[in-house]
Amino acid sequence: MASRPVRIANVSGYLGDRYTAVDEAMAGDPVDVLMGDYLAEITLAALAAAAGRGGPGYVAYALDQLTPHLPEIARRGIRVVTNAGGFDPAGMARELRGRIAAAGLPLRVAHVAGDGVFDRLADFHTDGHGLEHLDTGAPLKDWGFAPIAANAYLGGFGIAAALAAGADVVVTGRVTDASLTAGPAAWWHGWGPDEFDALAGAVTAGHVIECGAHATGGNFSGFRSVPGMLRPGFPIAEVAADGSSVITKHARDGGTVTVDTVTAQLLYEIQGPRYLNPDVTVHLDTVRLSQEGPDRVAIGRVTGSPPPPTAKVAVFAPIGYEISTMLFCTAPDVEGKVELLRTQLRAALEGHVDSLEVTPLGVAAVDPPTQWAATVPIRVIATAREREPLLRFAPAVGSLYLQGFPGFHHDGHAPRASQPWPRIEYWPALLESALLDHHAVLDDGSRVEVPRATRTATPEETVQPVHPEPDLPAPTGPRAELGEYTWARAGDKGGNANVGVWCRDPAHWEWLRATLTTGRAAALLPEAGGRIVRHEFPHLRAVHLVLVGLLGSGGSANLRVDQIGKSVGEYLRARHVEGPTA
Repeated sequence: MASRPVRIANVSGYLGDRYTAVDEAMAGDPVDVLMGDYLAEITLAALAAAAGRGGPGYVAYALDQLTPHLPEIARRGIRVVTNAGGFDPAGMARELRGRIAAAGLPLRVAHVAGDGVFDRLADFHTDGHGLEHLDTGAPLKDWGFAPIAANAYLGGFGIAAALAAGADVVVTGRVTDASLTAGPAAWWHGWGPDEFDALAGAVTAGHVIECGAHATGGNFSGFRSVPGMLRPGFPIAEVAADGSSVITKHARDGGTVTVDTVTAQLLYEIQGPRYLNPDVTVHLDTVRLSQEGPDRVAIGRVTGSPPPPTAKVAVFAPIGYEISTMLFCTAPDVEGKVELLRTQLRAALEGHVDSLEVTPLGVAAVDPPTQWAATVPIRVIATAREREPLLRFAPAVGSLYLQGFPGFHHDGHAPRASQPWPRIEYWPALLESALLDHHAVLDDGSRVEVPRATRTATPEETVQPVHPEPDLPAPTGPRAELGEYTWARAGDKGGNANVGVWCRDPAHWEWLRATLTTGRAAALLPEAGGRIVRHEFPHLRAVHLVLVGLLGSGGSANLRVDQIGKSVGEYLRARHVEGPTA
């Protein structure tokens, strides 16, 4: 369709990202497509809860971000693709059409349908599709909770079909994050669903830019070296006809694009070298990065193979309520004070709550120079199946001011939690892709079918490769923080956390392999309970660890303070290890 690369600019990495992103992109360098990613497992859970309370099923503020720019989007011929449609892409498309008509613009809006499978759950069960939990293998019928939402992860060809049919704006629900880039790239270059290498490259580029400023220095271990960190800009992917790409950003904006910032995002929220998407299986161990120029990182051609025959399905159900507060205690004897608090609260709430966790965060300084250096925060959280028992929580905490540990206090300028809020749990499952009714709907109501690959992967082709433990002697260099020699990025994949660690100096690759064997990683990360799956990415100088079950049933319901594992990589970098020799 076009010989030059398509320039796709990200304008959102999650629900709650910087509101001015569309303004910045429209004022920045020329692009062909604006791509906004608003969904994640935890944000889908929040949208499901909000929709259950009568709110819209889509991300309403995304409409307000776009509306002021609609005339200029029409003038420049820019396409817009967003998954802000959430649980109701048709509703968001309808509202957007109304705003476009009010402005007298010629823009056409389509939406992608077929991801919502909630109404079909009973039929799936009757037909023998168990929707077994990806981690436990239990069938959905045995969950014990009543689902309120179920959405399959779709690929990018519904987006491509809508664009090819003349849509200027495409609103989707739950497509994979990378599909928001792969779909426009497939439309632009006229790819078919069997062009696996090209699609693998586009999915890789999409994975890099899907999280906004993650690719330009945000959440990066080396943040001190990133210019303009006050407001790091949003990334752009230039995807070529063969699927290779260049990752860059708007020249006027802060942040930077380097091999390290791109590596950080490549290793984020993956399960291993096989990156399974609805359109293609991406072999991430074939990715090569090179610094092409300032703020320009080239991703060479990536190997792809047929997609899996199944699609991931995210099911959500309310499982009860929770309430939490933050208290503080001051040294000395923090351990004794925390234990007294735990004992008193258990006595007051026993028989009324299902779980109670009292978690001190950090340790007090020795011979503290200030009161705050002597102070340790304590997070207290309780859960129950019903709301009413948790109404006892705030009075129980408040009753301890005169009978608890010495120095008991909370932040007097913060409101105290008194009302519980719902807990939504996530159930990940697989469903045969052939059962999904993936299609696009144009502004005139006509339906556009989505092409499928002629072959899907065998089970053997989707299994993550097993990398043998390196047969290397244990490092013997002087002890230092792991972070002195490495960068890291951590994320969540359902109930698992993942951590990618790569060496800053290529000369330290063998040292890193020897330092992060499975056994040594388990010793450095005792919270993982030894349930670690290890992979290597030699071309990225990276060791990748999957911490199985660290996040319980997933980010929306587990009770960890670091709810979705974002700080695990920095924790690992803070651990002391034997460094490399000279």
